[in-house]
Amino acid sequence: MGNPLLSPSPLPYGLPPFAGLREEDYAEAVRAGLTEHLAEIEAITGSDEAADFENTAVAMERAGTLLNRAVSAFMTLVSSHGTDGIRALETELMPELSAHEDAVYLNRALHERFAAIPTGGLDEESARLVSEWLAAFRRAGIVLDDVGQARLRAINAELSRLGTEYGQRVARGINEAAVVVVDESELAGMPEDDRASAAEAARAAGHESGWLLTLIQPTGQPHLAVLEDRRLRRRIFEASVARGSSGGATDVLGLVTDMARLRAEKAALLGFADFAELAVDDQTAASIAAVRGMLAQLAPAAVRNAAAEAEVLARAAGHELEPWDWDFYSAKVRREKYSVDEQALRPYLELDRVLEDGAFYAAGQLFGLTFRERDDLVGYHEDVRVWEVLDADGDGLGLFLGDYFARPTKRGGAWMNSLVEQSRLLGLRPVVVNNLNVPKPAPGEPALLTLDELRTVFHEFGHALHGLLSDVAYPRFSGTNVPRDFVEYPSQVNEMWMFAPEVVRNYARHHATGEPLGAAVLERLDAARLWGEGFATTEYLGAAVLDLAWHSLHAGEEPGDPVAFEAKALADAGVAVPLVPPRYRTGYFQHIFAGGWYAAGYWSYIWSEVLDADTVEWFRENGGLTRANGDAFRRELLSRGNSRDPLASFRAFRGRDADVGPLLARRGLA
Repeated sequence: MGNPLLSPSPLPYGLPPFAGLREEDYAEAVRAGLTEHLAEIEAITGSDEAADFENTAVAMERAGTLLNRAVSAFMTLVSSHGTDGIRALETELMPELSAHEDAVYLNRALHERFAAIPTGGLDEESARLVSEWLAAFRRAGIVLDDVGQARLRAINAELSRLGTEYGQRVARGINEAAVVVVDESELAGMPEDDRASAAEAARAAGHESGWLLTLIQPTGQPHLAVLEDRRLRRRIFEASVARGSSGGATDVLGLVTDMARLRAEKAALLGFADFAELAVDDQTAASIAAVRGMLAQLAPAAVRNAAAEAEVLARAAGHELEPWDWDFYSAKVRREKYSVDEQALRPYLELDRVLEDGAFYAAGQLFGLTFRERDDLVGYHEDVRVWEVLDADGDGLGLFLGDYFARPTKRGGAWMNSLVEQSRLLGLRPVVVNNLNVPKPAPGEPALLTLDELRTVFHEFGHALHGLLSDVAYPRFSGTNVPRDFVEYPSQVNEMWMFAPEVVRNYARHHATGEPLGAAVLERLDAARLWGEGFATTEYLGAAVLDLAWHSLHAGEEPGDPVAFEAKALADAGVAVPLVPPRYRTGYFQHIFAGGWYAAGYWSYIWSEVLDADTVEWFRENGGLTRANGDAFRRELLSRGNSRDPLASFRAFRGRDADVGPLLARRGLA
């Protein structure tokens, strides 16, 4: 039959033909893509023609089609359906992909051609393409001599290997840390649908009886808010925070230490004081000092608010508070003080309604989009659903894939990725994927969401819209290919629609009776919105501080014992709050150690939130959920990707630079 990945997909929008793919096809296609891409680059650098925009920059944007097609399909499986075979291929292929990236960006002949391109008369996006390529060459180490480049290649190869191993150990660790319950009385307080899901998970994991309480990626676990048995809450909490740092085959602390050393050495090779300084070099933030200044400004008020919340919780508990008590008594306070029972809301938050009558509906009101499910198209797993996205004029815009349920082969957390990135140059329309880790309900039962999962659906769909609404010439600038401290901004803005009255009325209905969620409930939710912000901000800052600490080491500086290093970093930053552990600890901080996309950049979530909070104010001031507002946001920001300076896009949309005031008010820090 041949390898389907070696040719362009015949399916709509270039959706990979997953049903016809074998695991070995991915490796063959990736390696064929690597060979073809190098040949394409050699044709560019070996040309006798003087370098110009078309024969160099445009030629590079056209190159690598097979490689991009193969890698995007393969990496989707690595994250979303990482079978043993796919994991083994990941271990083989990631060093090869890392070496290939070095072969591109450390290619002196290619750099010389880009440097020789005349840029006079180029349009804004084309001129930016040349400058962004040159900046990428510089950051990659093109100016290093041969000895320096050789060492850099070795570092990058080892970082790739370590990051892959870290991710695989964390994935195994989250499965192994799941808590088995054999006595149903311990589950007092857990809703029936969650019990059924836990029983189903136990059977799927090979247990003849009992319940399996699976974990999610962050420190905090949803079960802690409902379980009345304090000993079980403690078991779950301790299983969560011990991941990756308790010895054994899934311990990652040695890997972390090695990665921190290598990243510090890499930064020094490239002329930066530390890896944090290197990481901020291509972001919208002016400097790492500006980032540290912002975190230092937020920390004292956040910790004070968390301490005030702890006092309230201790009174509600009637005993000394422990970390595993926080969510349980926080939910109790929310019920008693604000008349908000999050568990009572879940029957109104059925996944299909939230998605189709909530997120899709809001996108229709804002941008004129419609979503048509395509049962004739299949994804990479039976749980994946496929929708065709139509623009306001009825033309096909792209495909949206939704993969919402947890499984042992999926990494923890939630994310968006692209299978096909939009490009006018290549005639490509986007195919994007959203992943969550909602517990899969028992057969025939609805998937009911928590408030946090509700927010995540809208957040990740905001990333999807960023990809779907892209309208750029060059694939390098498409969709979410923007600076890391800007990429979270559109997704955070999209969260505002989950409680917009007209959206809630459309999706929030009791899954059994059809009864709508009352307006009074929304009023109470709004009244309670600041409750818990002290905890939320403090746990986030703890993770951001840890990230920067690991990446502020200088070349040759030893971190020492990783657990002690972590404790000192939190204490030095004033966020060492025993009742509020970091959202991610070193042992399971995939954002920064598994692949490293957010390495020295976890702070970007709150940096982006400055733009987000200010944008939410704009929407409210201008009438909220309207096509005029959506079209303005799409035209000046979502469609632009990185085709112009993202902050210029923000200014074009907002009419000015961002104001930090709305963020401070939102988080109770004003």
